Amino acid sequence: MAGSNQRLKVISPIDENVYIERPFHDGKDIDNMLTKAVKIQKEWKHTGLQDRKIVVTKFVDAFTSKLEAISEELSWQMGRPIRYAPGEVRGTAERTLGMIRLADNALKDIHIDKKDGFNRFIQREPLGIVFVVPAWNYPYLIAVNTVVPALLAGNAIVLKHSTQTPLCAERLKQAFDKAGLPDGLFQFLHLTHESTAEVVRDNRIDFVAFTGSVSGGHVIQRIASERFIGLGLELGGKDPAYVRADANIDFAIENLVDGAFFNSGQSCCGIERIYVHEDHFSSFVDGFVDLTNQYILGNPTDEKITLGPMTKLSGVRLVKSHIDQAVSSGAKPLLDWNHFNGQSLGPHYLPPQVLINVNHSMNVMMDESFGPVVGIMPVKNDGEALQLMNDSPYGLTASVWTENEDEAIQIANNIETGTCFMNRCDYLDPYLSWAGIKDSGRGCSLSQVGFEQLTRPKSYHLRNKTH
Repeated sequence: MAGSNQRLKVISPIDENVYIERPFHDGKDIDNMLTKAVKIQKEWKHTGLQDRKIVVTKFVDAFTSKLEAISEELSWQMGRPIRYAPGEVRGTAERTLGMIRLADNALKDIHIDKKDGFNRFIQREPLGIVFVVPAWNYPYLIAVNTVVPALLAGNAIVLKHSTQTPLCAERLKQAFDKAGLPDGLFQFLHLTHESTAEVVRDNRIDFVAFTGSVSGGHVIQRIASERFIGLGLELGGKDPAYVRADANIDFAIENLVDGAFFNSGQSCCGIERIYVHEDHFSSFVDGFVDLTNQYILGNPTDEKITLGPMTKLSGVRLVKSHIDQAVSSGAKPLLDWNHFNGQSLGPHYLPPQVLINVNHSMNVMMDESFGPVVGIMPVKNDGEALQLMNDSPYGLTASVWTENEDEAIQIANNIETGTCFMNRCDYLDPYLSWAGIKDSGRGCSLSQVGFEQLTRPKSYHLRNKTH
């Protein structure tokens, strides 16, 4: 267990300096917070849903009122270009309001067909305390996927944010406090890996929502298996796109470049591999390269910068290893890194790369890269594209680019994935479920369905006639 003498240090990818420091919470801190959460949750459980919605709506106003400061902090903590950082603040507000609108229907009682002399219904009971462990790449959006529906359902929240983005936990707490959320219902902890494991083991925790790597998900699952609690695991992807012969090529290029390289490719549902009908392969690749070369790599606090540094040096090393392994096996890189002047900026600043002559023997087409690299392959038809899209240990999202919705649905029906897009990618709609299969994880967030894992069914079987 971490002691109070240990400190969390955030190294900013902008300049490799320590941006902020915080003490880690220790065992006493954890016990005090969980004790407080248990007590206040019992009261919150009996607070009407409409009153809960009022508080969470006020949270949106409190949070967005700090847009400028939150945006700047995002850039310094994880390298998001400042021109894009406000989008996460606005997106967090939009997603929260969407879940508020869904709450009435998602949490209403389920009434059974009438039976003479009986009243039968199922209530959705809150679980108790939900432990949320989000990732750093979209630190607010990932967190609210669980935090907001869990609170609306009557739970208490303990948030352990990434050690790269601890200020996000503090900003959320400030906004909930300003909104009037009862003290103890939303708390955060700055924890080491060891302390995080102890919280998962604590009998007062009723559900764990983890977003991170596959290896991290396995660790959480092993620890949680010591207890009978629910888990939500969102573990990333190797998301494919298929550009059909009938696609609008210019539109596909514009959106797929953004889907591959926004946030320096550090997105669970970012585009990491593209399959293009052979009729359009050359023109697609040429257009893709031309548009990618328009990115401006640099210090993300500069408004003109469109591509910032990667957040972690380990991520830089992984992407470079994928590129090197592919090139040594015959892949062809199409971008000249000297064009982006990345090496002079610092070790976190990795230029984008586009690879052709790739195949599924290469790591760049099979393993999650989580960075600014994409491989592009030609395909002869839908069948070949479908086979390649499914040839992956991941299954988070997939996109089909076509002018024919019926064909898109037919292809989507056979893709092994949690979400299928047509003419869109790298996007979460709060009204649709967010779920992955295979190594992309388990469980479901967002949409009406997402409330289900944060509640338990409780049946009422009431007999009115006693004779």
